[in-house]
Amino acid sequence: MDIVYIRDLRIETIIGIYDWEREVKQTISLDLEMAHDILRAAETDDIQYALNYKSIAKRLIAFIEASEFLLVERMAEEIASIVRNEFSVPWLKLRVSKPGALRGSQDVGIIIERGERS
Repeated sequence: MDIVYIRDLRIETIIGIYDWEREVKQTISLDLEMAHDILRAAETDDIQYALNYKSIAKRLIAFIEASEFLLVERMAEEIASIVRNEFSVPWLKLRVSKPGALRGSQDVGIIIERGERS
């Protein structure tokens, strides 16, 4: 299985359950690993056979900036659904974190895997 990845994609959004979190945008960070067979793209040197990480990033940025989730768990499931369904990704591993959300910690968040590994 080949992996196409995006690391530390930072996006500003409304996220959280506390009143103050509903008033101010916070930064969330995404790490995304996506299964994709790169062989045909490598053989042809043609972007049409590649998993276009720029398109995925632009889609996720637009979606997350417009969202107002309470929980990172819900956000993660929605992100996974977009990537798997809109970009035909059979398996992904996603890390969603909120840097600075917990005093004394660099960040907090969750990691999920969805789909089948080949």
